Amino acid sequence: MIEPCHPEARTAPLDGEEKLSLDQLATLTGLTARTVRYYIQQGLVSRPEGAKRGAYYAPRHVEQLLRIRRWTDAGMSLDRVRALIGGAPEDPPRRTVPPGSVEVWSRMTVADGLEVHVEPGRAGLTPEQVRAFLRGVTALYRNTRSAPIDEPPHDDV
Repeated sequence: MIEPCHPEARTAPLDGEEKLSLDQLATLTGLTARTVRYYIQQGLVSRPEGAKRGAYYAPRHVEQLLRIRRWTDAGMSLDRVRALIGGAPEDPPRRTVPPGSVEVWSRMTVADGLEVHVEPGRAGLTPEQVRAFLRGVTALYRNTRSAPIDEPPHDDV
């Protein structure tokens, strides 16, 4: 069953035969009609069934859009979304960055002499996930600093 993004948008579950207008599809997925049309134009979402004024959308369109929305909300670019739709693994292989590319890296200081560098887009992390990651690294650093030297290492990392 497909759940709408806005609870007031639907009262009955979608069945396999339901026909949706563009506005209904947009409401169910929490996207604008313009965004839906753009994703169709880019080949990220299947074209509607029917033609012209008789065109309609089916539950599979809702599923496609919700999957794209989940990935883009996680900070993935549309190029990465396209690759995932094409069958790329969820964890992409390391890519080389061509000369002249511009990337924005975050430099996070954990302690004096200890920094972590992250490019959130390439790492597939949202800003909230980057902050959680930094909190985890900081906690690990503090635990490591406070552990007795003769204590055997733990395998819980």
